[in-house]
Amino acid sequence: MKKSSFKYFTKSLVVITILVNIISGNLLAQSKNPSPLHFPTPKNIDNMLFYIQRDPNINTAIYSINYQENGKIDKSNPIKAYWIRYAEKGEKKDFSYIQRKFAYGIESKTLNNEDFELQFVSYKKLSLTLKKTDSDQKYHVFANVNQKKIQIEKIFVRIEGGSFWLPNVKYAEVTGIDASSNKTITERILLK
Repeated sequence: MKKSSFKYFTKSLVVITILVNIISGNLLAQSKNPSPLHFPTPKNIDNMLFYIQRDPNINTAIYSINYQENGKIDKSNPIKAYWIRYAEKGEKKDFSYIQRKFAYGIESKTLNNEDFELQFVSYKKLSLTLKKTDSDQKYHVFANVNQKKIQIEKIFVRIEGGSFWLPNVKYAEVTGIDASSNKTITERILLK
């Protein structure tokens, strides 16, 4: 092997090694929650389906079943969503009009007597289904994420800067029960 070819090969090998280390380091960093915040887990919430936590604070959006006084689901508005303001002594507070209409609100459409199609007003690409399962006769929310059907328990949204109207959302992580394996999984959706 010529000396110049060997130097080129050695330099290429070094560059490839550095790139592999950078990429594997990025993948490892992505598998963790880089948020410096310590998020509480909502407990004892009546009829909670799932919740959303996100930067820049620990306030948590709760999504629960909206039952009528007769104990049946409100078919015109099956989801009740609100804040638990952990940053403000755990106070329960309704979404503001802007939050409900442009960020955290849910739109619903009846599919049949007991199933509903749901979409976040701010991200319509993630189609959700609210349905009563045969196993426990309770309502759960399901989504298909990365070719996996997940019974959603929580969603974490990573926000890095941006503005009030245009936050810089990096990704969302959906955590729940994998319908095929019955195991807890977390799947990431890149939103860039």
